[in-house]
Amino acid sequence: MIPSDDDIIRGCRKGDRKAQQALYERYKPMLFSICLRYAGGWHEAEDWLQDGLVRIFTNLYQYQPTGPFGAWLRRVMVNSALEQLRKRKRSFQTVEIGEVADEFEADEQLFTKYREEALVRMLQHLPEGYRTVFNLYVMEEYSHQEIGNLLGIAESASRSQLSRAKSMLRKMLEKSVGVEV
Repeated sequence: MIPSDDDIIRGCRKGDRKAQQALYERYKPMLFSICLRYAGGWHEAEDWLQDGLVRIFTNLYQYQPTGPFGAWLRRVMVNSALEQLRKRKRSFQTVEIGEVADEFEADEQLFTKYREEALVRMLQHLPEGYRTVFNLYVMEEYSHQEIGNLLGIAESASRSQLSRAKSMLRKMLEKSVGVEV
């Protein structure tokens, strides 16, 4: 019998190893994909997954069943990834929005058509700030204001980072397929 999320949560809160293993097996693909999008590579994403899982198991008592369990796990993992980025104490490279052409309106359609695996590899080649803003805006659907608050940058810097990320991704796509996109 496959345990429900409620059974897994109850078991994990009691420290039951089988419940912890069930949570890990059920949600690892989703949680790892989040880490992989924010991290600079596979090994770093694996480390971040472990840190995020520790955070999940430590804070599981805070979960309130007012929404889907998977959404709560996702939010914890995104916050854990952002914390890993903050630990590096690198400042994000910012460019004023006025310096960036606003010609990439239809890019979301292009990105959704491209295979996720290839996109993740390309995301990992973006500068950390571009990658972070792109993930928060496109994948996690945060607003520029929310991103600015999370990262401690101006809203205009978030817009600029997103525009630059799209531009770099467009160039990577053009190079990978050998034609101008």
